[in-house]
Amino acid sequence: MTSQARAVAAASIGNGLEWMSFSSYALLADVIARRFFPATDQALSLMLAVASIGAAYFIRPVGAVVLGAYADRVGRMPALMIAIRIMVAATFLITFIPGYDTIGVLAPIGMLVAVLLQGFSAGGEFGSATAYLIEQNANRRGFMGAWQGASQAASTLLATVLLAVLSGVLTPAQFDSWGWRIPFAIGLLLGPVGFYIRRHLRDSPEFTSARAEPEHPLRATIRTQKSRILLTIGVLAVSTGLNYLLTYMPTFAIRELGLPTSTSFTATILTGVVLTVCSPLAGHLSDRIGRTRMLAAAAVLIFVTSLPFFLLIKSVPSFAVVTAVVTLMGLVKVWYSGPLGALMAEIFPVRTRATGLSIGYNLGIAVFGGLTPLVVTWLIATTGSKLAPAFWIMALAVVSTTAILLAGRYVASDGRRPGGRRRPARYGSRPSP
Repeated sequence: MTSQARAVAAASIGNGLEWMSFSSYALLADVIARRFFPATDQALSLMLAVASIGAAYFIRPVGAVVLGAYADRVGRMPALMIAIRIMVAATFLITFIPGYDTIGVLAPIGMLVAVLLQGFSAGGEFGSATAYLIEQNANRRGFMGAWQGASQAASTLLATVLLAVLSGVLTPAQFDSWGWRIPFAIGLLLGPVGFYIRRHLRDSPEFTSARAEPEHPLRATIRTQKSRILLTIGVLAVSTGLNYLLTYMPTFAIRELGLPTSTSFTATILTGVVLTVCSPLAGHLSDRIGRTRMLAAAAVLIFVTSLPFFLLIKSVPSFAVVTAVVTLMGLVKVWYSGPLGALMAEIFPVRTRATGLSIGYNLGIAVFGGLTPLVVTWLIATTGSKLAPAFWIMALAVVSTTAILLAGRYVASDGRRPGGRRRPARYGSRPSP
């Protein structure tokens, strides 16, 4: 196995463990609510379980600051070793902690601690792993960075399929008693593998030479790179919003159009396959034509297609149409999300890359991941139009396109032109106010 293949495996397995555990928890919120957050009101019980997921998102920026700065100060791989240890501990706790009927109030407390550990670890994982990947090969940063998105999609896909199979094979009582723990147990097996691979890897010469900077990376990031963080949040906006829309559209078809619940499962599977397979292809293409150009074009495509997609579903409400539209939306999104990690990483100089990227990414996820459901619900209630989510995504596409174009000031080199000629490095060292 080549050094680059080992780097991809190290980042993907660790990232896969985190996202499989995180996705499984979200998909199992109803079961976890009954077993760990019992209440006289079932709605309140579910709200408590969902609130624990929200707490994980709030703790993610803390993990971004702590582990991101550690990755810039000590090393990418030492930070990733800490992240995978924390995630293994959290997954172990979720897998084996008894329910409320066995240990009482310790059950919800223990589950909350596990989810907070998950969020802290995930907060530092993305920035550190993305920085590590793109620094392995300066000429293939898009391709290397795209494995982050591919591993996230693959983990979510695996969790979805596994839970569907388990719920079909096991009786409801078996699934509710112990079957729901199986995805976490399988994810837990990835931990030692990822730990072993990461243990035998070293940081790139690019990072090693930049680490000699005397100023603490967190201090340098806050002092000189606030605008870069804002641009990272802006670039991430439409991708985060579109993630919600990909989940919302099957739900919209089921609730509003009366389509079968299998619509959501089928659409999720197909979209997961598209994102897993095509992310590295999109990253590779960005190494040829340039990430700024490619992401701007993809953002415009998202803007142009969002409303027609919704109109098509509303006009032809069928299982085939909804599944096809959601799959096409995933295909549109992947050309944006594939090169996204590399571009966000390139906004920051090497010595503060993991810190800045971790902070910007997790704040962007928190802001637009939290705002999108609220804004969409408000727009539908205010306008009375079921097409309102499309207008929100279109607005986010404008925000992201603007951020992409402004980010060109800081990106020293965002890929190759056709024919292999490098883009001129005009803006890479310019400090942000």
